[in-house]
Amino acid sequence: MTRFIHDQFAKDYLEELLKNYGEVQAPSRVAGEVREIDVYFSPYPQANSSLQLLGILGKFASTPAIFEPFRNPASADEICDCLLKLLEVRGVLKREAKRNKTNFQEAESPKLWILTPTASPEILSSFNATLKTDSLPGIYYLGSALRTAIVVIHQLPRTNETLWIRMLGKGTVQKQAIEELAELAPSHPFRRITLELLYNLQKHLGVNQELEDKEIIMRLAPLYQQDRALAIQEGKIEGKIEGKIEGETLLIIRQLNRRFGEIPVSLIERIQKLPLDKLEVLGVELLYFTNADDLETWLNQN
Repeated sequence: MTRFIHDQFAKDYLEELLKNYGEVQAPSRVAGEVREIDVYFSPYPQANSSLQLLGILGKFASTPAIFEPFRNPASADEICDCLLKLLEVRGVLKREAKRNKTNFQEAESPKLWILTPTASPEILSSFNATLKTDSLPGIYYLGSALRTAIVVIHQLPRTNETLWIRMLGKGTVQKQAIEELAELAPSHPFRRITLELLYNLQKHLGVNQELEDKEIIMRLAPLYQQDRALAIQEGKIEGKIEGKIEGETLLIIRQLNRRFGEIPVSLIERIQKLPLDKLEVLGVELLYFTNADDLETWLNQN
């Protein structure tokens, strides 16, 4: 049960981080003996610069990818199962290309990223997994035809580039990643959702928590509560601003209608899109308008 909860967290976590940059299927089923891929990601065609905020996870997701995260060290059998899923997906893509009478492009075939907290030298050696000179420590690549890498999370350097992968580690590694997460600006696009997912994970573990999990929940609880308080405050501020914008917009439209008769819908729609500071300026400027054409001219200039 505990393992299932951790597995679900990993899938939800990767899905939340990647969903704005492409199609995420978690889980995804492939043919054969009904194997389930943990996370199958297909990036959108247009490049998105904010993907860089995810460091090496963003680099992994720059091309079609299969992510298979493990809470405990992946065994040889489990790695073989991951490879079977990859090869079955490749077979499906080749058959689709044949049906559509198109050439199968190697770039369409996903890369497999096996995320494991640790891996023994014997396991890595049995798959001929090796480090690349131009890659980070902890990322071991299989033969190029297999398009697969085993990412040993606890061997990754402690840098911003690896933070979002190290969040899937265990014990001290995950605890360190949480400390780094806490130091990020509250406005960081991935900080809040990561805190929420981590807090929910620890809460769902309940009485089954290991000692290391209990230490993590003690650190997460105040962080999560602070973040929730900030979110509520932001919501109140945003609500006040939205209310003021709506009131200012209605007042301006009423004044314009009173002075010039019915204002064209196209101009009203443009007024409704103005930010609060522009609305306040318009509220003064409209006193000097002689007709709706002056309004349109002002909108064109602002």
